[in-house]
Amino acid sequence: SHLENIRLAVDAGCPWVQLRCKNISKAEHLEIALAAKEICNGKAIFIVNDSIEIAQAVKADGVHLGKEDASTLIARMVMGEHAIIGGTANTLDDIENYYKKKVDYVGLGPYTFTHTKQKLSPILGLDGYHKILKGLSPHENELPVFAIGGITPEDIPGLLDAGVFGIAISGYVSKAENIAEAIKKIDTKL
Repeated sequence: SHLENIRLAVDAGCPWVQLRCKNISKAEHLEIALAAKEICNGKAIFIVNDSIEIAQAVKADGVHLGKEDASTLIARMVMGEHAIIGGTANTLDDIENYYKKKVDYVGLGPYTFTHTKQKLSPILGLDGYHKILKGLSPHENELPVFAIGGITPEDIPGLLDAGVFGIAISGYVSKAENIAEAIKKIDTKL
């Protein structure tokens, strides 16, 4: 289902794909990542979640690391300056630390409850996004912050107004009966 959802999303114009495979073998993860990379090749940015090793092996555009994963500094050393390195944040301190580590973007959340994550950090809601983003220094504000976690198209205007750079909306897209229509609905909210 990962690969079919990725194919449908990319064909519908999704510009960025983050492969997030949990509880599978390294061999299966590598196989799925290679196929996903092929689907995205030249059509969408391809990021591997949680695994520097898999991202490097498939020559992904980058890697996204959670708070309990390897260091983003190690990811930069392994993958090089050209790679896109992102990290998961839940607080202002998290974003400030990632800024110091020179990541390329931060996924801030969760916005609300989501079924796509097992160890859910405290829910931020729209007020949390406003508070955190207003607390960033002018330099830290240059770091692209993506809203993540249980977001629907109806949430997009408020999150953009709060100051996020972009929106990650995988749960909504992957559960949609018609992924192309779901992506069109997202585009109307941007």
